[in-house]
Amino acid sequence: MARRLDTGGESEPAFPRCFAPPLPRRSAMATERLDMIRVREILRQKLVDGRSHRAIAASLSLSAGTVGGVCSRAKRLEVTWEQVSEMSDAEVDARLFGARAGAVEERPTPEWREVHAELRQKGVTLTLLHLEYLERHPDGLRFSAFCDRYAAWRDRQTPSMRQCHVAGDKMFVDYAGHKVQLVDKESGEVRGVELFVAVLGASNLTFAEATETQRVPDFIGSCRRAFEFFGGTTSAIVPDQLKSAVVKSDRYEPEIQRTFHEFAEHCGAVVMPARPRRPRDKAKVEVAVQIVERWVLARMRKEAFHSLGEANVRIAELLREVNERFVMRTYKATRRELFERIERGALRPLPTEPFEVGAWKKVRVHFDYHVEVEHHFYSVPHTLIGAKLWSRLTPAAVELYDGHARVAVHARSHVRGRHTTRDEHMPEAHRQHAAWTPARLVSWAESNVGARAGELCAAILENRRHPQQGYRACLGIIRLARRHERGRVEAACAKALAVRAYSSRFVDNVLRHGLDRVEAVEAVNGATSVSVAEHENVRGPGYYH
Repeated sequence: MARRLDTGGESEPAFPRCFAPPLPRRSAMATERLDMIRVREILRQKLVDGRSHRAIAASLSLSAGTVGGVCSRAKRLEVTWEQVSEMSDAEVDARLFGARAGAVEERPTPEWREVHAELRQKGVTLTLLHLEYLERHPDGLRFSAFCDRYAAWRDRQTPSMRQCHVAGDKMFVDYAGHKVQLVDKESGEVRGVELFVAVLGASNLTFAEATETQRVPDFIGSCRRAFEFFGGTTSAIVPDQLKSAVVKSDRYEPEIQRTFHEFAEHCGAVVMPARPRRPRDKAKVEVAVQIVERWVLARMRKEAFHSLGEANVRIAELLREVNERFVMRTYKATRRELFERIERGALRPLPTEPFEVGAWKKVRVHFDYHVEVEHHFYSVPHTLIGAKLWSRLTPAAVELYDGHARVAVHARSHVRGRHTTRDEHMPEAHRQHAAWTPARLVSWAESNVGARAGELCAAILENRRHPQQGYRACLGIIRLARRHERGRVEAACAKALAVRAYSSRFVDNVLRHGLDRVEAVEAVNGATSVSVAEHENVRGPGYYH
């Protein structure tokens, strides 16, 4: 059967072997089950090449009786090679051998779709599902076969199903590429608004709504309404790399937008952005967006909507059909049915308090211990001059944070260019200055100097364009009482009132030159006049006539 080569000690088979590696010779037992690779090769060599039984047996390491049995069956059944090449292995086996004698009855096969769905629930494992399977079928598959067959079924499904999503674990969010069209009633102008889509990972229950923009308030509002639609919150929110969710995109440590991070903490969730340019990280919502565009947006294309409210009512109607009428082929159930079965109980309860959206922005403390927020100035402790703070702006308040510590809270003001100042934020000297008021200064002058000083201070404040411009003049008059007798200061103030010289400098000059000692005021014919001391430099009224 073999000839020896002259150049070596190895023997070479008389006929070429088939592509399969040589296997040990098998006996031609009546109960032997040949693998289909050998059966096909036997038929090919016999029907196509016309080789003898012994040559075929030698090339396949089989007995001649085994080869003859296969060939005789094919001849009796008039099987041709063309037929064999078009049939599957199971069809060839059934055609040639039919029901094998002594074949073991096939054990009950689990419904793998149900197994896959059950695995999405927390705490459910293949071991538990196999035990439940054996309770129904005591003579069923053993654990190894159970796991192997499930793995084989799972690998034959679409790639997206290879991600095993636990119930209540993730909510995937994104915006559709196509927009909802709104028509202005008066002008007929058409404008596009955004279409927000959210989907739960385990049940595929889908939520969608139209919003004006993708900005932070609209984005967070949509996420909040999605949680309300689902009736609970998930452990994580998986957004795309949009700016309303991620400030700085990074594959490993993305910087989450602060308001969105605050919203997630309020809901007891974490933010897990999909990696940049990795759509498979959020394949769930990619498919959900496609479904919403085809079965919601496309059906609205010939309808006219004049407001977001009208559009969202129609979106809700069409979305109800998607969730409650469309049966998913993989699970043989609708999204709503699968949600009620495996995911509703796994969601966390909704927050008891509503979330107030606040816009976060970094600000710098100016030298006057104020920060500018929306063109208005708000005070912070004066020790923070030059520091960079976080401002959180809500419709009703402005909060200022140094890191995570809140250092100031103010009622929001919409007056541009004005200041809102808290006394406790001011230095001591500024605080005392802030305590000055016109009435208080007049009272100080009367109590520290006299009635004339009070009158003069009132006149000074009244004749200034702004009362604060006269504060220092009044203080100057009060402080003159520290250097001079109160009576002298009172007399000097009387002279100032007589000539309407509303100035602390005039009073000071009168005191320094001793003019307060001269008789100051005389009543002449009901009018007030001032007697002036005689002096060679004083000309008198006769000089001018």
